[in-house]
Amino acid sequence: MSNVSGDETVSDPPAFPGRRWLLPSAVAHEFDANADAGPRGPRHRRTARDWIVDFTCFFVAVLVGLVGADAVTNNPHVPEGIAVLDQWIGALACAAVWLRRRWPVGLALATVPVGIISDTAGGACMIALFTLAVHRPFRYVAWVGGINIALIPVYFWLRPDPELSYLVAVVIFVLMTAALVGWGLVVRAKRQLWLSFRDRARQAENEASLRAEQAQRLAREAIAREMHDVLAHRLTLLSVHAGALEFRPDAPREEVARAAGVIRESAHEALQDLREIIGVLRAAEPDDTGRPQPTLAALDVLVAESREAGMKVTLDSRVTDAAGVPASIGRTAYRIAQEGLTNARKHAPGTEVTVTVTGAPGEGLEVSVSNPPSEGEVPHVPGSGQGLIGLTERATLAGGHLHHGPHDDGGFRVRAWLPWG
Repeated sequence: MSNVSGDETVSDPPAFPGRRWLLPSAVAHEFDANADAGPRGPRHRRTARDWIVDFTCFFVAVLVGLVGADAVTNNPHVPEGIAVLDQWIGALACAAVWLRRRWPVGLALATVPVGIISDTAGGACMIALFTLAVHRPFRYVAWVGGINIALIPVYFWLRPDPELSYLVAVVIFVLMTAALVGWGLVVRAKRQLWLSFRDRARQAENEASLRAEQAQRLAREAIAREMHDVLAHRLTLLSVHAGALEFRPDAPREEVARAAGVIRESAHEALQDLREIIGVLRAAEPDDTGRPQPTLAALDVLVAESREAGMKVTLDSRVTDAAGVPASIGRTAYRIAQEGLTNARKHAPGTEVTVTVTGAPGEGLEVSVSNPPSEGEVPHVPGSGQGLIGLTERATLAGGHLHHGPHDDGGFRVRAWLPWG
């Protein structure tokens, strides 16, 4: 997951750090976040795994070629000159195995006639067909593999096996070719499965980012609506009285003083409302019932309710002049402690949660909710972390900041600082 702080963004770590050499180059290239996605991008560099596989394929082609060369030399149906030519063609085919990654289709097509005229090239033909099944869609494999299977009876009709009957030899080689193609298709399907997991992970990250952006947008919209509802009335009164003074400069002194007092009082109340609204970010649902909003003094009640629900909660409150904490700041601190206790109850049941509140006028108010790691397996609880996103936005709008995440012992901590004074 990317870490974002302010305007600085830390990129995600590369997939499989330190183990990229274990992946095929094509798969490693797809997992690379900076990879060129275009079909005409630069050719992928071989990984260590690719070199091992390529050397293995080359040695297999040579080994099978040596067996084929020995067989064609001892075959009484093949003249000596044809046997020598067979071996030279087989040697060139084995060398061409190194081109299998660059031109899988071309190499597979080229080995079709080569496999008819050369026993020594049998291993190279097998490697080429296998490579085609791994690196290209099934339609290519179906055509080339079908041609190879169709030519097997022709091959044994031209070059009968000295030890096997015609029918047995044809059946064995048809089954070997089908098994080779099937193996290649399985490898290709496994790679596509890896890539589908990559795509799902990226899609999940994108969806999480979109949800976070939507949560922030909805929170800002809620604040904007509340600012409009609360401030519109007071600002309208202020505008009316200011307009009266503008159009009646000759009004009696007592009337001017009264209008000025109304303007001053309306401006003061509007400023107070604005200060309170900036510190408010409704996390779950708007509170339009008119009931008193919770403040820092209600934190004891919140902790008591959590204890009655079965939680182990320790409250450490060291606030100088707690009665002097502004209502908006106290409300924000209350919401932060409430969300922290809720998350601990959901994701670390049975652990002891510590709620710490410290601060003084001029120094700010700090709220911290922490819990150790849960013992045993915790069942999955649906949720997307939008509450923490809302708390971060709430603290920022109040002029403070909030951080959350795991700490060294494996537990989780939510810590916020809010301005006071």
